[in-house]
Amino acid sequence: MLSNFTVRLYVSGKNNTEKEEEAERERLEAIREAEERRKEKHRKMEEEREKMRQEIRDKYNIKKKEEIVDAVQEEPNPLMRKKKTPEELAREAELEDEDEFTKLKNTIETQVNELKSQIESKCVMQ
Repeated sequence: MLSNFTVRLYVSGKNNTEKEEEAERERLEAIREAEERRKEKHRKMEEEREKMRQEIRDKYNIKKKEEIVDAVQEEPNPLMRKKKTPEELAREAELEDEDEFTKLKNTIETQVNELKSQIESKCVMQ
């Protein structure tokens, strides 16, 4: 039979995880909003700078250089990316090890072949 205390712990445990999830959502939202405010601030500052540049160009009759405008692709916020699972991390580490092993193997094979060709060139079989 479950005691009243055990039931309260179970229920409060659920509420606690819900509270933690809500707090995490609020934290991520706050980070996103702060990033948007920062980008807007910098965009406004750049507009002001461009306005000042244009005034100087006008004053001294300087033509504006043609700019190659690259489409600015918004990079996903690294703070908002999905965390990798331990399985994904292990797989990546295994691939890196495999790469290093393959590189080492190829290096050794190359050196062995060079030594072999040097020995064959020095020793002539009759």
